[in-house]
Amino acid sequence: MTRSEAFRPAFLVAVLCAALVVLCLLSIALGARSIPLDQVVQALLGRSPSRLVENVVWSVRVPRTALGLTAGAALGLSGALMQALTRNPLADPGLLGVSAGAAFAIVLSVAVLGIGTLFGYIWFAFAGALVASVVVFLLGRLGRSGLTPVKLALAGVAVTSLLTSLTSAVVLTDPEALNRYRFWAAGSLADGTGDVVLQILPFVGAGAVLALVCAPALNSLALGDDVAASLGRRLGLVRLQGVAAVTLLTGAAVTVIGPVVFIGLVVPHLARILAQQARLGPDHRWLLPLSAMLAPCLLLSADIIGRVAVRPSEIQAGILVAFIGGPFFIAMVRRRRLAEV
Repeated sequence: MTRSEAFRPAFLVAVLCAALVVLCLLSIALGARSIPLDQVVQALLGRSPSRLVENVVWSVRVPRTALGLTAGAALGLSGALMQALTRNPLADPGLLGVSAGAAFAIVLSVAVLGIGTLFGYIWFAFAGALVASVVVFLLGRLGRSGLTPVKLALAGVAVTSLLTSLTSAVVLTDPEALNRYRFWAAGSLADGTGDVVLQILPFVGAGAVLALVCAPALNSLALGDDVAASLGRRLGLVRLQGVAAVTLLTGAAVTVIGPVVFIGLVVPHLARILAQQARLGPDHRWLLPLSAMLAPCLLLSADIIGRVAVRPSEIQAGILVAFIGGPFFIAMVRRRRLAEV
């Protein structure tokens, strides 16, 4: 690689890092409550004369921004990983039933066990996501041909449909579960606290490590199962690691911020476009980190807009991500960019 070729990825990473820093500062400075910028800076430096401003900055906005970074990176990584595992450019983490499993566990814990706090049902939601993913993986292995991308996708659709129906049946019979499910399903960073971020951080970290370890094998898998096997890749192990990573990443993020759609679907395509511009090619050793950086940019942008657009109320980030990501993804499909990336 020449010096000019090495400069391209370095410049790309620098630009994305700068964008993340700017968005983090905007997320801390802007909100439903209007606070002068100088007071925000003083609060960050620990010199604010107002205890209220200091509490808003450190207890609300900083944890909310940290949650956006953590959950966004998790969704971006899991989306890129899902598309690589299934070799399906339209795949997203919901394909494995992770979101549906988390949703069903949440409403079940509220309706049956009477759990009413986030710290109570987050673990049930994560367990539900994990169980759903394991069931999908086991169903996908049935048959003579073993685990294949098509069977994995079909198993995910079947399990998701079943869990969605069960969730609807539960929430329609329990008003409290319905209220909590409606807020959770819209997707929001409003519940972001330091404790919440610390709770999901180990799962996101473990999932990120698994995903990055799988990156070289994903490059082989993109050439087809036969080629990957001839290169010495153990396909079952690679897919098992991938499913575990998707479960950890998506389960941890979705249980806290809800099933925010289009992040895991659109961001990997954006990462591929940027990788092409930087002449990196379809290398998952670059695509996965780029997706992990782009996804928080999208999620934080939506959250910032939602907080300032209708002050003093706010629009939940999941709704704005759908408005931003939906038309963009349709435009990508219409221009046949999926075939190009």
